[in-house]
Amino acid sequence: MSDAAAVQTQEAPIQVSRKDLPLSCPMPGATLWNMHPRVYLPIEDAPNKEAMCPYCGAHYVLKD
Repeated sequence: MSDAAAVQTQEAPIQVSRKDLPLSCPMPGATLWNMHPRVYLPIEDAPNKEAMCPYCGAHYVLKD
């Protein structure tokens, strides 16, 4: 495998606020093609206020 193939691009973290809690992925309003089983992420209990979806790898950050 080439070095270029091993490099993965990461998207910026998705910032969420307390009004989005309880946080679930996919979030309401996500497009149908992007759906997977809903999972709730306990972001408010995380020490760094970050969570990652085990299905799609979306990275969420609680901004307030």
